Amino acid sequence: MARGPALQELEATPEADRLDGFPHPRVTKALFGHDGVQHLLSAAVRSGRLHHGWLVTGPEGVGKATLAYALTRHLLARDDERDGAGGSLAVPETSIAYRQVSALSHPGLLVLRRPWDAKTKRHTTAIPIDEVRRLRQFLGHKAEERQWRVVVVDTADDLNSAAANAILKSLEEPPPRTVFLLLSAEPGRLLPTIRSRCRLLPLQPLAPDALRAAVEQAIRTGEAGVPPSPSDWEKLSELSKGSVRRALNLTSTGGVKLYDRVHASVAALPRLDWSALHTLSDELAGAAAEQKFEQFYEFLLDLIGRLIRARSTAMGTKEDLALSAALIRSDRLPAFADAWSEIAAAKVEAMALNLDRKALIMTTMTRLAAAAG
Repeated sequence: MARGPALQELEATPEADRLDGFPHPRVTKALFGHDGVQHLLSAAVRSGRLHHGWLVTGPEGVGKATLAYALTRHLLARDDERDGAGGSLAVPETSIAYRQVSALSHPGLLVLRRPWDAKTKRHTTAIPIDEVRRLRQFLGHKAEERQWRVVVVDTADDLNSAAANAILKSLEEPPPRTVFLLLSAEPGRLLPTIRSRCRLLPLQPLAPDALRAAVEQAIRTGEAGVPPSPSDWEKLSELSKGSVRRALNLTSTGGVKLYDRVHASVAALPRLDWSALHTLSDELAGAAAEQKFEQFYEFLLDLIGRLIRARSTAMGTKEDLALSAALIRSDRLPAFADAWSEIAAAKVEAMALNLDRKALIMTTMTRLAAAAG
C-alpha cells in the first residue's frame, strides 16, 4: 500500500491548513470542547457500526481537523490502545499509529487537500482531480484483516467539480472498513449527493473555558504567540467567536490591542485623531501587515454593523447599546448603513485592484466621521 510522505518532506513543504507558528491539528494532543462527539464516535467504533462517511462541519478553527485526526489515530491504533470505556478517542502518544498519523506515513491514511505548487510557491486554489486520483490506488490495495483505512478530505469545500464527483463515486461504493472524513465550513455548497451519503457531525464554537484550554495548549507547544494576560481573556473570547484558530491569530498578531484602537477611533467619532490615524494606517499599509490590515477591516465592519443593529433594534450588549446611543442619532442611522456598505465595497475593490491601503483607511474613517455628522 502506498505510504504518505516522510516527515522531513512535510517539514519542508508548507501546509495550507497549518497556522504559522503553531502545531498542525494532526499533532494536537487533546481535543477540547467536543466531549459528546468523541463519546459518540468512540461508542460507534466499539459497537462495530461506524458509518463509512462523516461530514464534519462547523466554523473555521473549532476543531474539525483535530477531531478528524483524533478519530484517525483511534481507528488505526491497536484495540488495546483505545479507551476501553469508550469515553474518548485518545490513544497513547507512544502508539505507532499515533506517530505515523502525525507524520502522515501510516499506510492506512490518505489525506486529500490543496497541494503545494513548487513553481509558484503557493498552494493551489482548489483540490484538483489529480489529487483525488490517488484515492483509487489507495483503495485498490487490499487492507490487512480488521485494519481500518481512513480518508481525510481537508476541506471538502476546496474540491473542484471533477474532484467532488470522483469522491462521490467512492462514497457510493465504499470498500469494507473504510471511513471518509470530509471537513467543511460551508456544507451548503457541497453536492447534495455528497451530503446525503455522509452522516452529519456538526461542531459548535467552543465555550470560553474550552477555548482557553485549547489556546494555552497550542501556545505551549508552538513557536508563536504569548499567553494572553488575564485582562485580555474576556476580550479574546469575545473576538474569537469560539474559534481556536481565530484566537491564536489574535494572540500572535496583537489583535486584541488592534481591536481596542479600532473601538477607540469609532467611539471618538465624528472627531478624528489625525496623528493616531496616520500612525495606524502606516502600520497597516505594508505588504507584511496584510493579516493585520484584514483584521482592521473585519473589526471595524463588525463593530459598525453591531452598533447599527443595536441602534435600530435596541438589542445587543450593554457596551454596544451605550456606544450606539451616543454615536448614532436616529436620523443618522441610514447614513451609517450606507457608510457600512460603501466601506465594505471599497475594501473589496481595493484588494482586487491592489489600491493604496493607507489611502483606503483614511477615506474609510473620513466616511464614518461624515456619517456621524
